[in-house]
Amino acid sequence: MTLATPVLHTARLRLRPFTDADTDSLFALHSSTHVMRYWDSPPWTERARARRFVEMCRTMADDGTGARVAIDRAFDGAFVGWCGLTAWDEERRSASLGYCLGDAMWGHGFATEAAHAVLRWAFDTLDLNRVQAETDTRNVASARVLEKMGFVREGTLREDCVVNGEVSDSWIFGLLRREWQPSAVQPSRP
Repeated sequence: MTLATPVLHTARLRLRPFTDADTDSLFALHSSTHVMRYWDSPPWTERARARRFVEMCRTMADDGTGARVAIDRAFDGAFVGWCGLTAWDEERRSASLGYCLGDAMWGHGFATEAAHAVLRWAFDTLDLNRVQAETDTRNVASARVLEKMGFVREGTLREDCVVNGEVSDSWIFGLLRREWQPSAVQPSRP
């Protein structure tokens, strides 16, 4: 079953399907050692990775396993990063949330605002009952984003991955439909 990638709008952002024109911005984002310091894969060193990422987004939508959207600032169209759902399971009504933003965009509430829009789509349109997310235990800012949206830390995955050659733990967070409060998150103003 195909899962149509949505176009979503917030007060300050536009979330849209990826296009081939996004490859340079994606490469800049994922090749940053600072941005990728808590990811379980190394920064990209080849531009072809960005093209494969865009193609993977299309494949996920075609296969019905998820949807990732590019995030742009509404007022100037600047690329902010991406947000999306993976591991969508229609029968279990569940999916996993992920996001990645450029470090110049951190601290402005963009991650919370974008994730909130994706969650509204997930609960209202896809009729999900559960969304989960993982973050490296050292990534306190990402954990705060999830907690602002009502996610509950459910546990620690011990030595879950290797980040830059270092064994790392991950926190697993969950948000249930009955806990979701769509009006609880108010976007920050620049």
